[in-house]
Parts: sequence; structure tokens; C-alpha cells
Amino acid sequence: MTMEPVPSPLAHRVPDLGSLELLLAVARLGSLGRAARELGITQPAASGRLRGMERLLGVALVERSPRGSRLTDAGVLVTDWARRVVEASEAFDAGVQALRGRRDARLRVAASMTIAEYLLPGWLVALRTERPGTAVSLLTGNSTAVAERLLAAQADLGFVEGLDVPPGLDGAVVGHDRLVVVTAPGHPWARRRAPLAAAELAAAPLILRERGSGTRQVLDAALAAHGGLAEPLLELASTTAAKAAAVSGAGPSVLSELAIGEELAARRLVEIPVADLSLRRTLRAVWPRGHRPTGPARDLLGLTRSPAAGG
Repeated sequence: MTMEPVPSPLAHRVPDLGSLELLLAVARLGSLGRAARELGITQPAASGRLRGMERLLGVALVERSPRGSRLTDAGVLVTDWARRVVEASEAFDAGVQALRGRRDARLRVAASMTIAEYLLPGWLVALRTERPGTAVSLLTGNSTAVAERLLAAQADLGFVEGLDVPPGLDGAVVGHDRLVVVTAPGHPWARRRAPLAAAELAAAPLILRERGSGTRQVLDAALAAHGGLAEPLLELASTTAAKAAAVSGAGPSVLSELAIGEELAARRLVEIPVADLSLRRTLRAVWPRGHRPTGPARDLLGLTRSPAAGG
């Protein structure tokens, strides 16, 4: 049984686009030198490119003389074919440009609540300066919801506050944050002289963010070695709601340092030190694994590293 020879790939048998453009320029201008200048290459480079194309095709394409360059009969035919290839390439390029323009006209961002409220507005103002024509839509939710939106292709870029990069996503660190135990000034903890023990915090009914939030993930992990969190006093779906409940005197809460600066300065909330407990967390930009952000999403990611953008 004889085997049919396997043809080499088309890219090894067809001249590259630059060589075809050179041939068309020679046909139009009647001079290899003028064609080289039009394309921004040297005449020796143009000669070498033309010789390489002739070797690849196995036919002479151009006859050169002191009076200029003239296409051979084969060159006339190849030039006609080359024109169709170049025109198809121009149509391809125009289509890709249109796709890129449509992509760059919108940006869908999904962000966890704390980042959406306290960091993202500054980044988006900076992005608008760079890309005034890009329409941005913002979807907010806890860190778990952000990951779900990205995996469902409902967002182009996400921001989360949890312990690790969620499964199925890649990420980059954009900042750090600290969780702070706070109460209203009238709470008994506010009159303590000694720091609160981690076990005391774990055993106390607290005003907490919901499960799936980055705040809750960090707090659950930090207190796992101290008996775990007690049944919540209140479980709320936003930092703003938890902060308002704590300010009202409903009970102690654990909130992002980003969210409570004004309340601490005005003494509407009091920070309660906790001994031997780290509540630092990492803030991350995230995107589907293997799909590095492009276009406006890439630009926004770059702005998160700029101090001027509020990062």
C-alpha cells in the first residue's frame, strides 16, 4: 500500500503578505527602488524579498534593467492573484478592526462590595480620561458572585477580596486591606483597657457580612482555630448596611478599614484591638484562567496600580 505524500503547510508554499505587497508596488510603479521607498524598506531588502518569492514559486516574476522593472508574463499572472489575496487581507483587517472597536466600546466590570464602593469609582474616573468612548457597566455582589459572573462570561474583569484567587480564574494583586473590629462608643467593649481575645471575638454574636463575601471568608479562616464564629447577631448583604447597624448600637461588627475611616474619625465607631489575630486581606483583580485582559479591561487593570487612580 502506497502512502500519499503529505503536502507542506500552505504558509510554506505561499509568499508572505509583505512580499505580495512589494510585487503589487513594483507592478504599479515600474521600479523596484520606488516600490521599496513606498513600503519603507531598503532596495537591497526589496531585492532579497523578491528573489526569495521567485525561489519559492519557481518562476521569474520581474525583469530588471537600467530603465526600470518589468513584470514577466508569469509575473503579470501572479500579480493578479496577489491583488486578490491583498484585497482579502484588507477586508480581514477591516473586520478585525470593527470587532476590536465593538469590544473597546464597552467594559463589563464585576466587583465585590467594598471595592465597588471605596476603590473602583476612582479607577473608573481615571479610565474615562483615557477612554472617554468606553461605556462601563458595573455589577456588584460578593466575591463568590463575582467569580460566577466571570466564569459565565457576564463580565470582562472582576475584583474580589477573599483569601485566594477563586477556582477557574487568574488574578493579580491590586492592594491590601485590613478588617477591623468596631462597636458604637456605648458598647462595653469600647470601655475595655485590654485587647479582646480572639476566642472572645469568636464567641460573640456579631453583625456580619453574608457567607460568600470576602470579609466573611477572611474572618471565618482567622477564627477557625479559636472555635469558629458564633451564630451571627445580624447577617447583612452589604458593608454599608453592616456599618449602619454597628453605628446604631445594634452590636459589634468586623468591617473593612476602607469603609470606616469617617466613622472612626467622628467617634461614631470605636476600633476594638484583638490580641494575636491577623485580619489583613488581599484585594485582587481576577479574570477567566488563560484569558489575560485586553482592551479597556487591560487599561483598567493597569490603572489599579496607579496611585493617582485611587489605588
